[in-house]
Amino acid sequence: MSKPVFETKLKYLPLIAKGKVRDIYNVDDKHMLIVTTDRLSAFDVILPDPIPDKGIVLTQVSNFWFNRLSHIISNHFSNLTLDNLKLTKSEKAMLEGRSVIVKKLKPLPVEAIVRGYIIGSAWKDYQNSGKISGIELPAGLKLADKLPEVLFTPSTKAEMGEHDENISFKKMHALIGGFLAEEVRRVSLELYSEAADYALSRGIIIADTKFEFGTDEHGRLVLIDEILSPDSSRFWPADKYRPGISPPSFDKQYIRDYLEQMEWDKTPPGPHLPKEVIAKSAEKYREVAELLLG
Repeated sequence: MSKPVFETKLKYLPLIAKGKVRDIYNVDDKHMLIVTTDRLSAFDVILPDPIPDKGIVLTQVSNFWFNRLSHIISNHFSNLTLDNLKLTKSEKAMLEGRSVIVKKLKPLPVEAIVRGYIIGSAWKDYQNSGKISGIELPAGLKLADKLPEVLFTPSTKAEMGEHDENISFKKMHALIGGFLAEEVRRVSLELYSEAADYALSRGIIIADTKFEFGTDEHGRLVLIDEILSPDSSRFWPADKYRPGISPPSFDKQYIRDYLEQMEWDKTPPGPHLPKEVIAKSAEKYREVAELLLG
């Protein structure tokens, strides 16, 4: 296990943005460096304890999917490597395995959420209204049931510390335009379908996931950020899946479940995690990578 990386401060590259998990640096007019730290966010709050090797696992898994699904849509990958950057020896060692140099693109102001099973906020919506994001569903569905058809349920992208807001497909049309909205939905469903089939062959159910997109200088849609990782998806072990109960999870749902039992109002600052919870979480991240990547 490598030394956990909670945040980065590179000597020669200017920091563009610091997200919940990623630090982003400017490389040149056309490229930027994305560093995936070991920070963990839950309920949109950054927790004070890093999860060892989490950033490396997320980068490995995400890069695997970007390569595997590149026939469906182009992605933000560039041809540059760490060797092309001005870095100190210690910086390069720290960035190995947890960073990628990508093209600068114009991100869309929405997240593309795809759901194959009913869980989380979707389950709460269904219990209250019989719908998910305004989409009518049959009565009598149980927690964690496979949905009659895969659903596309977009949301807005919230500022740091704020919560994403589920929106209708009609509102997504208004936000980004009808052509782009239709393309994002079509591509998202295709990405999920192919990924879910592959994951199931490796013993993993992808219950739901989110994709993010940008456009290039010609207005073409490009897949960006991270995809199908334990932070952006809900992964369940197929052999332990049972409708009617919340299945055990490979992703950060384990941390969410732990935090739900605490007296914490889900506002900053986040609580510290016990060592055994940190170790168990790190183990779950590594396990899902081993299953998917072999």
